[in-house]
Amino acid sequence: MRNLRLLWIAGFAATLYAQDPRPPFRGPEIRLLGAQPGRPRQVVKGAPYTADVATEINRTLADGNKIRRVVAERVYRDSEGRTRRETSLSEIGVPAPPGGGPQLAFIDDPVAGVSYVLDLGARTATRTPWRPPPPDGSRRRQLRARAEDVNRKTESVGRQTIAGLPADGTRTTQTIPAGQIGNTLAIQVVTERWYSPDLQTVILEKRSDPRSGDYVYQWTNIMRAEPAASLFAVPVDFSLSQAPRPRGRGPRPPPPQ
Repeated sequence: MRNLRLLWIAGFAATLYAQDPRPPFRGPEIRLLGAQPGRPRQVVKGAPYTADVATEINRTLADGNKIRRVVAERVYRDSEGRTRRETSLSEIGVPAPPGGGPQLAFIDDPVAGVSYVLDLGARTATRTPWRPPPPDGSRRRQLRARAEDVNRKTESVGRQTIAGLPADGTRTTQTIPAGQIGNTLAIQVVTERWYSPDLQTVILEKRSDPRSGDYVYQWTNIMRAEPAASLFAVPVDFSLSQAPRPRGRGPRPPPPQ
């Protein structure tokens, strides 16, 4: 029962992640919960891909001890904007069975309006309603608030070729003034982000935060061919169930067919 609850926590966060698969910024031990995104992006059509995504997190403790974590995943998107992400149970804090390889797959299908969490070992799938992105106005208000933040500075760092694709870079420096969070000195958090216009997503991101350490999020082995359609569907031999309806979220979706 505990593993099932953890699976659902991962599935909910992965629904957010799959639509904007970048790492969270809440410390080195949190990868899926509150995924940074946290905000689904617009569905991207006509830009399919298959890629490997790695997140490396390094943190040095006060006594000189070091913590290093590397999370590796496989991501896919088809020409209609469907996405799939494959990961291991060990990446979400649940011991993985022997044998290696991904144990979970998260599918978001904005065409059908559904999301799935697939347990590849148990050959089960659970369906939830797909969560659409927020209205454009919400994003514009957020960007405006950031632009008006006097402690935030964003600058262009040009264009580079990243993993074979042209990418536009920006560097953002966020200053936390002394005393704002009990800090005696100002804290600077520096984020460098490289955005691929071709794929309409960030393919390299580096972040340095004295509070939580450094990380690098990077795409490699990018293939722009159309992934197999079967990757975005539940296999016919999987047992399919419907997720419990969250309270206060409207009527229950129709049962799986």
